[in-house]
Amino acid sequence: MKPFIFDARNGIHIIDLSKTLAQLEAACTFLRGAAADGGQVLFVGTKKQAQEAVKEAALSCGQPYVIQRWLGGTLTNMKTLRRSLARLKEIEKMEADGSINNYVKQEQSVLRREMARLLKNLEGIRTMDKLPAALFVVDIKREKNAVAEARRLKIPIVAIVDTNCDPNLVDYPIAGNDDAIRSVRLILSVVVQTIGQARAEYEARRARPSKEEAPPAQPEAAPVPASAPAPAPLVVTETPPLPVA
Repeated sequence: MKPFIFDARNGIHIIDLSKTLAQLEAACTFLRGAAADGGQVLFVGTKKQAQEAVKEAALSCGQPYVIQRWLGGTLTNMKTLRRSLARLKEIEKMEADGSINNYVKQEQSVLRREMARLLKNLEGIRTMDKLPAALFVVDIKREKNAVAEARRLKIPIVAIVDTNCDPNLVDYPIAGNDDAIRSVRLILSVVVQTIGQARAEYEARRARPSKEEAPPAQPEAAPVPASAPAPAPLVVTETPPLPVA
């Protein structure tokens, strides 16, 4: 992180904000392209002070998120993930239609505890039916498992990188203090705006062909004018010849 540090005073590193701005612009350019192509961006931030900010940011732009413990294999073992999501939907359906009441109270309690556990860990990624196009990570040191899985699958990583982290582990580092919630929220607001605009453009492009393929409306037939009444027959009367004197 030495190239991105402006100065060090009393053992505290001061980040060069001009470098941060350039990195943020590069990251937003990449995220705009990923979202414009219909890809999802998985937000990851499990540290306590960033959980709520990460969740709000992901929900505001319609993207999946992880704010609880990162489950091993979330990216590398999609088969197990889909099985867990199917189990969650199954228990929710039982709760909704009342079929859970067919079990004894002890079994109902076990099922509800299982549903609560699955919701806690999978609620943010229940709409992620395929691998994301990119990851946005807050604190890559804490989220080392998520970073390792993404690097293994060659998924691009955008991350807020503090002075105690290695920026070479991610594709688009953004130098910043990942412990300061105001710093995290500021960067998240720019990222959310970028993804939201790109996502809107993608949805607009998807809706446009359906409108163009719709058959054109048939023009209404012009009303047939009422037939005019037939003209009265012309009567010609012959004038009698004048007598000759």
